[in-house]
Amino acid sequence: MHTLNLGILAHVDAGKTSLTERLLHTAGVVDTLGSVDDGSTRTDSLALERRRGITIKSAVVSFTLGTTTVNLIDTPGHPDFIAEVERVLGVLDGAVLVVSAVEGVQAQTRVLLRTLRRLRIPTLLFVNKTDRTGARYGSLLASIAERLSPDTVAMGATRHLGTREAATTPFTAADPGFTAALTELLTRHDDGLLAAYVDDPAALTHPRLLEALARQTARCLVHPVFFGSAATGAGIDALVDGITALLPAATGDPRAPARGTVFKVERTANGERTAYVRMVEGTVRTREVLRFRSPDGREGEGKVSAVGLFEDGGEVPVPAVGAGRIARLKGLTGIRIGDSVGEARAEAGGRHFAPPTLETVVLPVRPEDRGALHVALAHLADQDPLIAVRRDDLRREVSLSLYGEVQKEVIQATLADEFGVDVTFRTTTTICLERPVGTGAAAEFIDTDPNPFLATVGLRVDPAPYGSGVEFRREVELGSMPHSLMRAVEETVYSTLSQGIHGWQVTDCVVTQTHSGYWPRQSHSHGTFDKSMSSTAGDFRNLTPLVLMDALRRAGTQVYEPMHRFRLKLPMDTFGALVPVLARLGAVPEPPEPRGALCTVEGVVPAARVHELQQVLPGATRGEGVLESAFDGHRPVAGPVPERPRTDHDPLHRKEYLLRTVRRVAG
Repeated sequence: MHTLNLGILAHVDAGKTSLTERLLHTAGVVDTLGSVDDGSTRTDSLALERRRGITIKSAVVSFTLGTTTVNLIDTPGHPDFIAEVERVLGVLDGAVLVVSAVEGVQAQTRVLLRTLRRLRIPTLLFVNKTDRTGARYGSLLASIAERLSPDTVAMGATRHLGTREAATTPFTAADPGFTAALTELLTRHDDGLLAAYVDDPAALTHPRLLEALARQTARCLVHPVFFGSAATGAGIDALVDGITALLPAATGDPRAPARGTVFKVERTANGERTAYVRMVEGTVRTREVLRFRSPDGREGEGKVSAVGLFEDGGEVPVPAVGAGRIARLKGLTGIRIGDSVGEARAEAGGRHFAPPTLETVVLPVRPEDRGALHVALAHLADQDPLIAVRRDDLRREVSLSLYGEVQKEVIQATLADEFGVDVTFRTTTTICLERPVGTGAAAEFIDTDPNPFLATVGLRVDPAPYGSGVEFRREVELGSMPHSLMRAVEETVYSTLSQGIHGWQVTDCVVTQTHSGYWPRQSHSHGTFDKSMSSTAGDFRNLTPLVLMDALRRAGTQVYEPMHRFRLKLPMDTFGALVPVLARLGAVPEPPEPRGALCTVEGVVPAARVHELQQVLPGATRGEGVLESAFDGHRPVAGPVPERPRTDHDPLHRKEYLLRTVRRVAG
């Protein structure tokens, strides 16, 4: 029996969850199809998902297709919940990307396939809703080739498109057009196949072409395209055959040391944390003590109290789970999303999608709920680490990072429904970044005014290449002071850079420690420890922000705002009226590309203005304009520099900082 961990991905409303339900029905797991509109699907189990008719959290369901056990992961399609998709990608053996036969290739569709190809995840395309009015075949295939990938091939023909009788007929060896298209596609990626065709075209038999199609699909070189309808079941059998024949099964040695990845964390009704784990190697058993490690180096361990395996649409308790399978583990207190379990090994990490670009302050309606709100947000951050909770203890406020307004509404409803905390939000703002523009250095020395701390710290800040993040280096000898004090400086550098000169996260820089010094542990003649004569880690944690911000101020910083790449389709005669609108929004359009009475315009626009562009577009284009946009990096802010209120003791203002830190001002 083979195992396939399969992801279903799509732009919102393309029909992912309906396809999942249809596959469960085809596999015999459910007798009656659930409905997204009725809130009766198997994978949309949250009350909020059923009310809104959208997928918010990824869900796992297992079923058997022939000799293959499929662990299917249904993911959200709305871009506000892209973090859920982010976490799933690392555990997939293959994917089905759903495209609507009516709406066609949409913004999120393009983002998803680009990411799947970059991560080399084998992907099939399923064109859904062939029974809907306006469904397309030939023009949609051309759009897929142009806007998604030219390395695609239709696996069947359709008839009665746009009606309830819509059906799909798979291509066979008797279809010369299919054989020719398959040959042209596959020989582009296989010189051996091309040479065989040149020597003797008849050598490329239909079985040989299908074998090559499976190999190239598994290498993410090509993407077979299936047509059908999740609502009527048309084309589903052909898709099932494609899933089992073209997507590679999970690999891994169950006898190797245990190793896996956590992609989802939930809490049970009694508050117990459970981890969804994809086992890469080895086997995990109940009552086994399992170590886990986060990407940032945090480590922990716990005893596995129970293992739940997904099987035939449900979950069953089992004594162990082996390589290639997905299971729920209980008992691992402190485990988080993104942690690796078992044997540590360097994994290909990095973020697959853009980080959140929006931020809002969340406030309890009832002031007495402030403590309950902090607890609830900590629970939500466990389940979604990209909801970066930023606490401002000075103002007693909490900020959240967001992808969009829909996510904010969902968080508000979740806090009310699950935690009984009613909240309101302040106006959503854009999250900017700061980058150093030059080099700056500063140092303060022990027992030298105006330094009140028993520590010597010198730091230099240098700019680094775009996208490189923050790197800490040392020009001092490691033995010049204890490791705990060295570590205190390094950790404080990283935490301090969360707020730069203008209050934004500082990135793309190298911070080098240039000076160090301390007073060894001192004691009186009777052996008692004398804090007033001995350096502690606290001295270094308090002094480092002052030195670092002084160095950063000398280096200078530039504030960058997030940008979106946009693509507009609109009537050509409305473009002139839209130009001043784009200019007012700070957008930079490229020359339009005319296509008959329509034109396509691409360009960049500040992320903060995308929503406004969506609102004005219908009026400016007679309701015919279509907008796609996706994150496209950062650019320097033009005009007044936005300031972000600080949440720390503000080392930029020495007197206030020292009053709050040591309750006295030295020097």
